[in-house]
Amino acid sequence: MLFGTADPAALAQTAATVPEFAGEPIRLSDVTCFQMTAEMKNSARESQLPPGLHPTIPAALILQAFEVGESPWGAFRLVVIRVSCRSGVRARGFTRAAIASTEAAAEGLRGQLGFPANTGMIGFRHGYDGVSISVTDSDGACLLAVEAIDPEPMALDDVQYTGTLNLAHTPLGLRLMQVEMNTTVQRVERLNARIGTFAGAAFGDALLDPVRVIAASVVTMEAEFPPVRFVCRPDEPAFTGTESV
Repeated sequence: MLFGTADPAALAQTAATVPEFAGEPIRLSDVTCFQMTAEMKNSARESQLPPGLHPTIPAALILQAFEVGESPWGAFRLVVIRVSCRSGVRARGFTRAAIASTEAAAEGLRGQLGFPANTGMIGFRHGYDGVSISVTDSDGACLLAVEAIDPEPMALDDVQYTGTLNLAHTPLGLRLMQVEMNTTVQRVERLNARIGTFAGAAFGDALLDPVRVIAASVVTMEAEFPPVRFVCRPDEPAFTGTESV
């Protein structure tokens, strides 16, 4: 069985701090979510994950971009870069980077859900002809540019989202927080996506290099993050390192 080889101490340098585990769900309304999965080179397989997680074959990067109309932090946009993995037998996505369009959203995502969120300029266009996503740094340099066209309607249950693992400093110590997202879906479309720019180093590691798009979709929905129930130690397998909150 393959295990991640990234040093948890090195990953912890950019990890969020969660002072206490939230007891209430976090609800997001008027949400549009674009998701793209892309294959990466095998050099990015074990190297992007801590030893407590298992890489998938092939190595895959998952880009999620959200446009949120209502939330406890107001309206915001969010881009999350995850690496496909497994925690025990469960398919997961390990977060390597998160960019939020407002400081209120970044602070809430860090402190309540453990996302390693920073603020940035996010472009999000969703129209009848497709979707375009961009991330720009404070100097105006483009870090991410994705175009997706030719939307085709799908059944409401054709797209499902894997759970997210966020490495964070928690009351129990450095842990992988298991963040789930429950959804009420109104519309689903699949698209043909093309990556124009992806600056992997800006998202944590130059090896984060998507080379071939596998699938892309856009969903309009309501979303809810229930309270975190479990955390995992990043340095041992989930079968022995999982703790209830």
